[in-house]
Amino acid sequence: MRGERMQDGMTARALYQDVRRRLAQAGKPAFDAAYLLEKHVHLRREELPLRGDRPVPEAVRAALWADVERRAAGEPLQYLLGEWEFMGLPFKVGPGVLIPRPETELLAEAAIDYLKSCRPGGAVTRLLELCAGSGCVAISAARATGCEAVCLDYSTDALAYLRANITLHGLEGRVRAVEGDMLLPPHGALSGPFDVLLCNPPYIRTGELPTLQAEVQREPVLALDGGEDGLRFYRALCTWVPVLHPGGMLACEVGMGQAEDVARLLADAGLQNVAVRNDYAGIGRMVRGFRASADQ
Repeated sequence: MRGERMQDGMTARALYQDVRRRLAQAGKPAFDAAYLLEKHVHLRREELPLRGDRPVPEAVRAALWADVERRAAGEPLQYLLGEWEFMGLPFKVGPGVLIPRPETELLAEAAIDYLKSCRPGGAVTRLLELCAGSGCVAISAARATGCEAVCLDYSTDALAYLRANITLHGLEGRVRAVEGDMLLPPHGALSGPFDVLLCNPPYIRTGELPTLQAEVQREPVLALDGGEDGLRFYRALCTWVPVLHPGGMLACEVGMGQAEDVARLLADAGLQNVAVRNDYAGIGRMVRGFRASADQ
């Protein structure tokens, strides 16, 4: 079979079918084959009926099959592509950084909606994101609203992608990457005041890490392990409330079944109008609240 794949003059259409069969054997979906074909052959699946008879050079086929075998072995598709979409925008990703997920768009949407409404008259707004990872949330908000943002992350690997994404979107003047630990008290540029505080922290219970899907286990444990009960970083997040302007918004992503516990933590920290928003699957996925106004 390998020899048939590598034969001279093999067409893109035949190559796609071979790749699709190999990934299906490994339990991977058909769209993985389409993404990898587009990466290496620069043809989308819908183009195959009209343009799929063009031959694919041997070097291109070899590079494609190397990625196919890595995908079959469980490496995340997003890492193989080196880029993934979030809020309709491209973000560089790879080993060492959490992969952007659709449910996290709720966090970006909440920030954008609030920032557009909280400072009428065009005053500059400021956002702080803890555990920023690739920076997809803060960068999306900065592009949509013109806000300034500070992004904190502990991982040097994640910070490399964060800085690359700031550059990719031309935001070097408005978005700043800072290396640091959200478990420590805020200081310096992290002290605020900010209009919005965002966090998508590690929230998987330590004991559940070995049960995660193989692809998820390839993502950095620093971005997954939320401690024994999964709430370690939410307790720390509550200590950051003072960096908010009076009336400022805190919003965070939570794991399945954690929304009520996190909402209680935020309310106990003094936030008002604490509410939970469900994701597209009906799971409580985002919790947000507001710092009391100065006159309250």
